[in-house]
Amino acid sequence: MASVRFTVTPTKAEDLPGLSDTSPDISSRSGARVRFGSRESVNRSDPLSEASGGGGGADTPEHSSIEQGDGNSKISSVYINNTHGVDDDDFYDRNLALFEEEMDTRPKVSSLLNRLANYTNLTQGAKEHEEAESIGEKKKAGKSPQMGTFMGVYLPCLQNIFGVILFLRLTWVVGMAGVLQGLVIVFMCCCCTMLTAISMSAIATNGVVPAGGAYFMISRSLGPEFGGAVGLCFYLGTTFAGAMYILGAIEILLMYIAPKAAIFESKHPEGEGAAMLNNMRVYGSICLLLMSLLVFVGVKYVNKLASIFLACVIVSIVSIYIGALVSAFKPPDFHVCVLGNRTINGHEILDSQCAKKFLTQLGEQAEGEAENYTMINDNGTMGPTFDPSLAPPPAEKTTYLWKQFCEGSELNASCDKYFTSNNFTKILGIPGLASGVISENLWSSYLSKGDVVEKVSLDSSNGAHPASTHQPYVFADITTSFTLLVGIFFPSVTGIMAGSNRSGDLKDAQRSIPIGTILAILTTTLVYLSSVVLFGACIDGVVLRDKFGDSVKGNLVVGTLAWPSPWVIVIGSFFSTCGAGLQSLTGAPRLLQAIAKDNIIPFLRVFGHGKANGEPTWALLLTALIAELGILIASLDLVAPILTMFFLMCYLFVNLACGLQTLLRTPNWRPRFSYYHWTLSFLGMTICLALMFISSWYYAIVAMVIAGMIYKYIEYHGAEKEWGDGIRGLSLSAARYALLRLEEGPPHTKNWRPQVLVLLKLDEDAHVKSPRLLTFASQLKAGKGLTIVGTVVSGNFLQSYGEALAAEQTLKHLMDKERVKGFVQCIVAQKPREGISHMIQSSGLGGMKPNTVVMGWPHAWRQSEDPQAWKTFINTVRVTTAAHLALLVPKNISLFPSNSEPCTEGYIDVWWIVHDGGMLMLLPFLLRQHKVWRKCGMRIFTVAQMEDNSIQMKKDLATFLYHLRIEADVEVVEMHNSDISAYTYERTLMMEQRSQMLRQMRLSKSDREKEGYPGISSSRPEAGGATRSQAQLVKDRNSMLRLTSIGSDDDDDVDAAEREKPVSSGSSSEHHRRVQMTWTKEKSSQYRAMHSGCSTPEGFRDMLSMRPDHSNVRRMHTAVKLNEVIVNKSHDARLVLLNMPGPPRNTDGDENYMEFLEVLTEGLERVLLVRGGGSEVITIYS
Repeated sequence: MASVRFTVTPTKAEDLPGLSDTSPDISSRSGARVRFGSRESVNRSDPLSEASGGGGGADTPEHSSIEQGDGNSKISSVYINNTHGVDDDDFYDRNLALFEEEMDTRPKVSSLLNRLANYTNLTQGAKEHEEAESIGEKKKAGKSPQMGTFMGVYLPCLQNIFGVILFLRLTWVVGMAGVLQGLVIVFMCCCCTMLTAISMSAIATNGVVPAGGAYFMISRSLGPEFGGAVGLCFYLGTTFAGAMYILGAIEILLMYIAPKAAIFESKHPEGEGAAMLNNMRVYGSICLLLMSLLVFVGVKYVNKLASIFLACVIVSIVSIYIGALVSAFKPPDFHVCVLGNRTINGHEILDSQCAKKFLTQLGEQAEGEAENYTMINDNGTMGPTFDPSLAPPPAEKTTYLWKQFCEGSELNASCDKYFTSNNFTKILGIPGLASGVISENLWSSYLSKGDVVEKVSLDSSNGAHPASTHQPYVFADITTSFTLLVGIFFPSVTGIMAGSNRSGDLKDAQRSIPIGTILAILTTTLVYLSSVVLFGACIDGVVLRDKFGDSVKGNLVVGTLAWPSPWVIVIGSFFSTCGAGLQSLTGAPRLLQAIAKDNIIPFLRVFGHGKANGEPTWALLLTALIAELGILIASLDLVAPILTMFFLMCYLFVNLACGLQTLLRTPNWRPRFSYYHWTLSFLGMTICLALMFISSWYYAIVAMVIAGMIYKYIEYHGAEKEWGDGIRGLSLSAARYALLRLEEGPPHTKNWRPQVLVLLKLDEDAHVKSPRLLTFASQLKAGKGLTIVGTVVSGNFLQSYGEALAAEQTLKHLMDKERVKGFVQCIVAQKPREGISHMIQSSGLGGMKPNTVVMGWPHAWRQSEDPQAWKTFINTVRVTTAAHLALLVPKNISLFPSNSEPCTEGYIDVWWIVHDGGMLMLLPFLLRQHKVWRKCGMRIFTVAQMEDNSIQMKKDLATFLYHLRIEADVEVVEMHNSDISAYTYERTLMMEQRSQMLRQMRLSKSDREKEGYPGISSSRPEAGGATRSQAQLVKDRNSMLRLTSIGSDDDDDVDAAEREKPVSSGSSSEHHRRVQMTWTKEKSSQYRAMHSGCSTPEGFRDMLSMRPDHSNVRRMHTAVKLNEVIVNKSHDARLVLLNMPGPPRNTDGDENYMEFLEVLTEGLERVLLVRGGGSEVITIYS
């Protein structure tokens, strides 16, 4: 007979709803009496246990009845004198008789330690498992269609893409980066938006996209966590975009339209920047307030003004192109004054003299001569420098610029060294398209903060002489680099979501969104690329690098190129930036409202409310406050990178959503737009990520941290949503891949951890009977590994489906309360015993299956009206053993500490009697990881027999624990041989008498039911009286056995379903007719005569004169002696862990088995009975 390894997992029987035993009773069908200590199984594997039992376990009924007398006589002789026919091995058998049937698979600790002297590697163990569940609902909305592609998508996208950067910063970007790098910047940004638009078109055409635009697309594609995080990033980006547009409008106002409107002015050059920022803050706040009021009054006014603002943008861009063409024939008259190669601030030339001195007698002529002599030719070479000797000495007079560089206006005043060694020249700021100036502007000219804007092609002497900020040069206000320019330019390509945001207003959104958005991006890309080339070909480098147009007397740089007047650009750009700001302040609150209404972020719920017509009042207020933060920054160049990050993150996740859906091949992924591919999506995602870190790595990290925090917040505190998102699909794919990998082989012993199946029982009101069982499981798991909480609902699945759902919800609420992460499994079965068996067999998936069962002890099983609780308990022990699962049974679970009651001191005691995989070593270690048990010490006790060397055992055990890296006190308890006491004999006798009496009464009850009588008291009062008197007799004999009522045995389960069903009149008569045909009075009297010992008071008296079975006495002896030792050593322990002996192979001894376990654990407050799963769970190797 091959040896079998058993794995057991603790589970509480009283926590399983409606436990009832339904398997037929084997012993009732045959008269055989099978001994508990079956010799046959022991003889084949363990020669040490030859004298441990009586006859063979497979005896026939005839043999067993014949040998009964001999067996009893032999037993009595053994009790009196233990040397009568018994060798030394019986000492071992008596002390460990409870475990003798499994000694071949669960060896003594002493023999294990002996074998482990060389510490060879232990065998490998269990598999793990995990499964995911998803239940949810989708929601979609639609509106009446109105607009076509041109008006509904193309023009709104153009208006949102063209903005402040084109007019205020593009010339400066070209000047700093050069034409080539400028083209690279524009191309990168436009590629990013084009690839994003392709991905967005695919998502937008895969169903209706209601209000919320990008947020809706991402949240429904990537789930509420990503959707909420990216949606809020998109919201912040749109809000800061509003602040950026307002700052751009105020910059145009204060720099180019009404410079005298400045409130703050500085008398010193160093303070001009700070004064300008303060002016921006004041005017920006006023402008934000006015715009917010306009949006609050009504969006319809904003929409009406939108077409006007768009017209301003288009007119401005057209004027730039016309101006560039005109400059080829007639360059605009914008001159730039240069000293050496350093650009002079045009605001400082108050007398319009770009020279050191001029002639007083012939002022106009001298001025003309000066101009003639200092003009740069078209080919870039310098004419003959002005010779002061040609002018009459008496007529010389110094200019205003002389006073800026010298200590006085006198000709002999001490002057700046660079000023004296270089001359002033005038150059054309706009040489024109045909001038060839593009050759100078091809390459980059990055500057540091405080550097002077210089014309590299001009010669200068003593160029290394540093410039002072008090001198009237044009200085760079910030340090520039390629990465900075990317961050500043990128906002000028955002706005591609405008079409998808209006999808509900389109006649055919599936067609309009892709066409309109992609055409708008192509148009804007063409405009930006051509603008970079035109600016580089028409405008001089010093003017391009002059951000605010100081060299051209404060004109807007792009305005100097415009035709017919710079004011076309100034007025147009002012209105377009105002319009873009209004659009942002209109769109951002609606986006926030869409997020709030989805209810995925609890603290944003208030922003879902608004006015009666749905206008988001509270969201507008929050948007205005956040935009005010951007305005307080006051610098366009500092605000632009912030919103760049948020938009790039949004676009990154749009690409990720499309790529993920395409790769996962979700059944619902059927976009009408077919010109997409996952490689394009991932390329777009890569470009977005690269641009984030290129433009500003620290801003990128901050944006990711913000998004990550929002993600985790939604994950832990947000409302549960199921939108059929791609991340859920990705999780399924990853889980499938991991499960298939786990199937390749069992995990190593080092990776073994309890994957727990917790069996709970629900009462009639669907309340968990022993919630502390789940508390204990959470302490054991500490949040790691797999946890499945299961219960069985009695009944038919078709009728009890609602009850099963209610039971699942109850268990989920309990898991949330105990903070246990895991899964719930509820099985509906006619017989709870079968339901538990099915659950143990079917729980888990693939390689992620439970390896440990936790179930409760059937407390008060002796007094229970129904024996099904303890019968189901024993059956579950057998099932877990057959399934090679570990079993944990906490006894007195109500006394176990809760998660809020940490043990401040004490010990966890381990009684290591037989080795079953090292579970007893591992469990205390795992429990001590939890705060409740952390301060408890660990003590390990093991039992030594007479033949064992206890001193050597202690040394070996200490060495073993040292190699296991487990700190514990070690003690070896010597169990000396002793005669079986009278107490043990008496207790065994009472146990067997009780079992025999219950069997007889259950049998007589089944006889009466088969005769057709429904009850005991009404049909046979004399038998009932005898039964009660016999019960009283046993009760008087042993006060421990309180028989308050008599329950049904396994036979009751056979007809349990029939008895529970409501029977109609027709079926009832048919049933009685069938019974009368089967059991006549003659047959029943004949049957009673055959079983007279089971139904008469004389039979009970014979039973009271019986003698106990030899194997039962030996087992009781082991239980009593072990209990004495354990109580003596561990009476003060916080928790006692103990090997749980296996149930008898013969089911006749089930009730005796329960009695043995009760005796074994008597007097202990908290006990954890442990059965290993037959595989090693702990190893000494790293």
